[in-house]
Amino acid sequence: MLTRIAEGVFVHESEFIQTNSTVVQGRDGVLLIDPGITRADLADLANDLRELGQPVVAAFSTHPDWDHVLWYPDFGDAPRYGTALNAAAMHDLLSQADWKDQVAEGLPPEHVDDIPMEQLGLITELRPGATEIPWDGPTVRIIEHRAHASGHAALLIEDRGVLVAGDMLSDTLMPFLDLRAEHPIEDYLAALALFDGVADGVDAVIPGHGSVGGAGQVRARIDQDRAYVEAIRDGDTVEDPRVGPAAPLEWLPDVHEWQVRQLSERLSAG
Repeated sequence: MLTRIAEGVFVHESEFIQTNSTVVQGRDGVLLIDPGITRADLADLANDLRELGQPVVAAFSTHPDWDHVLWYPDFGDAPRYGTALNAAAMHDLLSQADWKDQVAEGLPPEHVDDIPMEQLGLITELRPGATEIPWDGPTVRIIEHRAHASGHAALLIEDRGVLVAGDMLSDTLMPFLDLRAEHPIEDYLAALALFDGVADGVDAVIPGHGSVGGAGQVRARIDQDRAYVEAIRDGDTVEDPRVGPAAPLEWLPDVHEWQVRQLSERLSAG
């Protein structure tokens, strides 16, 4: 089911860790952002689009994690845009003979047979430094950064006041740093600073996973994520309900502890 977030902007939520697919209406069709996640979810989303009466004319992948590069035949063959780094990461993965096995290692066991791999990762590269989605619809600004994953980008639908944040600004998931990056802490804080710069014009924030945040919540989520990252950086106790005893997902505290250990080992190694 599509939920209206703003004029011409809708969200379809999957049961798997509240994965959000975003739909933006244009003149002749829709922009589809990060469709997911199981075959049943994607078929349901395709049916919602048929009822909306508009085909998919463009798509966007916010970053190269498997759950953000999925596709379904009923969506058609519209260009599926991504940043140059996102497209390069997908090209590198798909060029390897065992790419399906590599992806399968990261899939949730309960859904491993329900996630389509046939058209995974077929991303159309946007030119480096591209600032807008090339489509016939409301202006969708690209905010590229290096937090969470190389080639990550948020999208700002300026005249609708909506920020599609990718895997950031979640009310249920704490920041997942890109531990393969040279400067994961600095990258994350820099991305949050970019969000700070547009927050005054945002009335709704759509995270890749979790609840949609309404007016006023974007700054609260930026501040919460910044506090988490700075606490890890400084070696302070993390006071964050997403990783505490009442964490919304039972495995989050373990991931948090693992992330802290990995960063500590990096710092110790110099």
